[in-house]
Amino acid sequence: MRVRGNPGSQVVRIGARLDAGTSAGVRERLHRALDSGEGDLILDLSKLEMIDATGLGVLVGAHRRALSEQRRLVLRGVPPRIMRILAVTRLNRILNVEAPTAAVA
Repeated sequence: MRVRGNPGSQVVRIGARLDAGTSAGVRERLHRALDSGEGDLILDLSKLEMIDATGLGVLVGAHRRALSEQRRLVLRGVPPRIMRILAVTRLNRILNVEAPTAAVA
């Protein structure tokens, strides 16, 4: 996971897994990013292949923490498989999911 700053926002790239084995480290890094930055915290999930209930909890917790700090957590590049999980759990109604951009031909 890497954190990159943009004017008015930060981008955090999440690796292939967000599960019980990786969630503690990801949670800690997200909290540090939220505490040290400003503007939107954008999570780039384009490499994410697997997420479990613990990983979903990390996303919800980071969303709540962002709101408490007057910030917004935005999910970017959500793969279709992960988007289906967010839809089934109805988290797509709570979390800010960035619409995919159309490919330029």
